[in-house]
Amino acid sequence: MKKVGFFRSIHLKFVIIYVLLILIAMQIIGVYFVRQLESTLKDNFKTTIQDRVNLLGYYLEEQMTKERLPDEDGQTLDEDVYKLLRDFYSPDITEVNVIEGDTLKIIGTSNPDNQGVVGQRTTNTLIRMTIATAQQASEDHIDHTGNRIWVLVTPIKHNGEVKGAIYLVAKIENVFQQMRQINNIFITGTAIALAITAVLGVLLAQTITRPMSDMRRHALAMTKGNFSRKVKVYGYDEIGQLAMTFNNLTKKLQEAQATTEGERRKLSSVLSYMTDGVIATDRKGRVILINEPAAEMLNVSRETVLSSPIVTLLGLEEDYTFDELLAERDSVILDYSGPANTLILRANVSVIQKETGFVNGLITVLHDITEQEKIDMERREFVANVSHELRTPLTTMRSYLEALADGAWQDKEIAPNFLEVTQNETERMIRLVNDLLQLSKMDSKDYRLTKDWIDVIAFYNRIIDRFELTKQQNVTFERKLPAHSAFVEIDGDKLTQVLDNIISNALKYSPEGGKVTFRVEEKMDLLIISVSDQGVGIPKENIDKIFDRFYRVDKARTRKLGGTGLGLAIAKEMVEAHGGEIWAMSKEGKGTTISFSLPYVRTEEDDWE
Repeated sequence: MKKVGFFRSIHLKFVIIYVLLILIAMQIIGVYFVRQLESTLKDNFKTTIQDRVNLLGYYLEEQMTKERLPDEDGQTLDEDVYKLLRDFYSPDITEVNVIEGDTLKIIGTSNPDNQGVVGQRTTNTLIRMTIATAQQASEDHIDHTGNRIWVLVTPIKHNGEVKGAIYLVAKIENVFQQMRQINNIFITGTAIALAITAVLGVLLAQTITRPMSDMRRHALAMTKGNFSRKVKVYGYDEIGQLAMTFNNLTKKLQEAQATTEGERRKLSSVLSYMTDGVIATDRKGRVILINEPAAEMLNVSRETVLSSPIVTLLGLEEDYTFDELLAERDSVILDYSGPANTLILRANVSVIQKETGFVNGLITVLHDITEQEKIDMERREFVANVSHELRTPLTTMRSYLEALADGAWQDKEIAPNFLEVTQNETERMIRLVNDLLQLSKMDSKDYRLTKDWIDVIAFYNRIIDRFELTKQQNVTFERKLPAHSAFVEIDGDKLTQVLDNIISNALKYSPEGGKVTFRVEEKMDLLIISVSDQGVGIPKENIDKIFDRFYRVDKARTRKLGGTGLGLAIAKEMVEAHGGEIWAMSKEGKGTTISFSLPYVRTEEDDWE
């Protein structure tokens, strides 16, 4: 998150707003105060002047109404007026003139430098109007020096008759000078108050912004997964309650995050260790999750298939759209089999939707049913093979028995042959059933081997001797066996059956005058036993199938020789039960070698004789 600059911080904004509020409040108070003070000072100034003018008017009225005799030795009216005006001096008064009412002559002035105007008629309109109306008049204006002055004209009355007027010029500029001084003092006080207010605002802002800054740092730490920090509570006001609520929220989020993380890990573990593939999509059908088994089943990379359409990933573009896949309620079989391998998957689709019915996506679970399909196919083939193997001898026996029942038993030449064939087919069915029972036992979970330490060399020789004594073909046996003993832990009965099946096959397919070779080789921790014949051999394309159940390379000849097609399959099961492997090597026209290995641990007993 980008760091907040100082000029954008709430700290500065709070201080600015606080100072502006104080400034606006002081400006409003100042304007109101200055206006009221100015009005009050002006009113006081004019009232003071007015009172003095009224007193002067009273004295002038006495002088102007006083009777004076021509020969009386005394002062004239002009002298008395001058004397009164001289005593009327004040720093706020520039000049005072007294005007006679009848003649409009100036009979006196307080300005000693302007005595020349005494005796002259005045032309001042304000004076004329005051004498004419007997009403006081005043006006404010600016003189030639730029100072404000106040002119007051007051009538001098006697018994309601205007005897004259007093013309006063006062310097009201002094009032405005006082106002300017007061304004300067107010501005200075305002500046000091604002400075103090700003300092107090910074301190006050810190009490608000400090917990907010702590919560901001804590929130940044929470975004990085750190829930261990707590916001300091500076008080129990609203901000303190917010800090406590924030700490409580942090605790709840930590618990929720821990729960979510635990569930996520459980889900991740479940998805990782599931043998089935899981694919999740969003509401538009794009892949948002695919586990490793699904990626391996589809042979794709998890990174490359994310955000790709699921119908494309599963190869269903021609058969389904995403909406049709959402509506699919049955399993979808996906066949990815090729010439080299077989892969069949079953896809079960589950729609993810809210209670309102809004579809968020779908979950597709992939099951690998290749082995199941193979088992089903093998089961069907097994049933078909068993039915075929049983039907052939039964059909033969029924035919011969019907012939005997029809009277052939009375024919001394035909009857013995029919009975012999019937007996052979019966024995063949018994061998088939015994082989099936043997395979059934080996497929059972309860199947156990009875192992014992046996000298395989002597054991192998005994079996070869038995076949050499009972063989009916003109076949030579060649033994290439070690002279010393080789003890292996085996089940003698089961291994006897394995060698019987292999040697019987070698004798069946060996030509007259042929040779069967028996070998035992020691290789590391394995003992390899093999039987080779000089028969017709097995085609290369069929050599890997001879250990399958009921498989015959030459079916007609094998059935003629009485084989059931289960001998090598039983041998394979028994060898693998001993922890070994069995395989075949063959060349057409030159013969076949069947070999199998057994786990072999060399001991001193191997050298015993």
